[in-house]
Amino acid sequence: MILEKIFKLKENNTTIATEAIAGTTTFLTMSYIIFVQPAVLSSCGMDFGSVMVATCIASAVACLITAFLANYPIAQAPAMGHNFYFAFTVCGPIVAGGMGYPWQVALGANLISGTLFVILSFFGLRELITSIIPDSLKNAIAVGIGLLIALVGFEYGGIVIGTPGTLVGLGNPKYPEVWLSLFGVMAIGAMVALKIRGAILYGIIAITLVGIPLGLVKYQGVMSMPPSIDPTLFKCDPIKLFTKPEFLSVLFVLFFLDLFDCIGTVVGIAEQGGFYKNGKIPRVKQILLSDALGTVVGALLGTSTVSSYIESSAGIQAGGRTGLSNIFTACLLLLSLLFYPLIKMIGGGYQTPQGNYLYPVIAPALIVVGSMMIFNVRKIKWEDPTEALPSFLTLAIMPFSMSITEGLSFGFISYSILKLVTGRIRETHWVFHLVSAAFIARYIFLKT
Repeated sequence: MILEKIFKLKENNTTIATEAIAGTTTFLTMSYIIFVQPAVLSSCGMDFGSVMVATCIASAVACLITAFLANYPIAQAPAMGHNFYFAFTVCGPIVAGGMGYPWQVALGANLISGTLFVILSFFGLRELITSIIPDSLKNAIAVGIGLLIALVGFEYGGIVIGTPGTLVGLGNPKYPEVWLSLFGVMAIGAMVALKIRGAILYGIIAITLVGIPLGLVKYQGVMSMPPSIDPTLFKCDPIKLFTKPEFLSVLFVLFFLDLFDCIGTVVGIAEQGGFYKNGKIPRVKQILLSDALGTVVGALLGTSTVSSYIESSAGIQAGGRTGLSNIFTACLLLLSLLFYPLIKMIGGGYQTPQGNYLYPVIAPALIVVGSMMIFNVRKIKWEDPTEALPSFLTLAIMPFSMSITEGLSFGFISYSILKLVTGRIRETHWVFHLVSAAFIARYIFLKT
């Protein structure tokens, strides 16, 4: 049988039926990105429908690449955290702390980052790159991104609002959108606690059904032909990225986030799936290459960094062991293109009588996803002040400044300074301290 030859089903002790169930399970746990991604990227001027199409196609293509190139059940899709960096930091207005790049240039940065990742995947430099950043900071970065995502979720749900004097405050609990968002958080949280696969997707559906009679969600239909991808297709502009001095930090953040996400996800999934052999993960170079190619495809189509999804662990728990699982996930992603009215209804947002634009249906998903990223805080070496303070600054500055770049800057600089004054600077690779110096130079020459 051709599937047996390609995916080695017997060798991996699995069947077509098992792989089908696993692929479907993975899709259910990750499908929230189909609603969230267009909502996030449309905030920086991108076409909602085009982003949705780009997200589904890029994710499906990346899943297929992983299936045939690496033969692992590791699904791919636009990464949470990367999309917020793209929309709010790279494309965010300068007055709000962003860099003010057009979204076309941000896509160009993604294209360059993905291409660099492809090159490094061939030359096997991943070990050096990942080793220069201390484990405490790696974990703090994940926590900081989680807090940033959760904060945006609180804002999208009207739970947290801008307040003069204190900058942020609690939204009016009498407003229906606040109650709808809180209902969503509890509904998704309960299903997660009960270990229901697809909890976030089912939660989004429940919130939508409750929101329709409340007038917070307007019914627009369920199925239609997919919208055009032309507004974002091949619109990436890597050349104009270099017109501002911030281009180095943009490429640095995009590249390292993708690398950390990929390696962290692969290591975790390999441990769960029992993929290690003699202490190593077979075909790890192919996994990294698949991840990198997914980012390149996503940039060309019109979506932010595509990376390996930790939600794939749900599919592995359901028995997935080969790339055939990814084939089923890819087919479901492509099938989602026919449900554009439903996706627009869920992710399109709602304008309150006060003039604020909120997203009460997807806000709970962001809050819950953010909470899931907090567990890494326990891996930080809190007993060591030279590790603890930089880690704290990293994870705190990200949400408070609404910028992943600033969180990294504060973390890197403080880490190098504390290691220097305690005579422990040699504990960290010299390249790390070189990056810290570059961050300091960035602040010195930064135009305000």
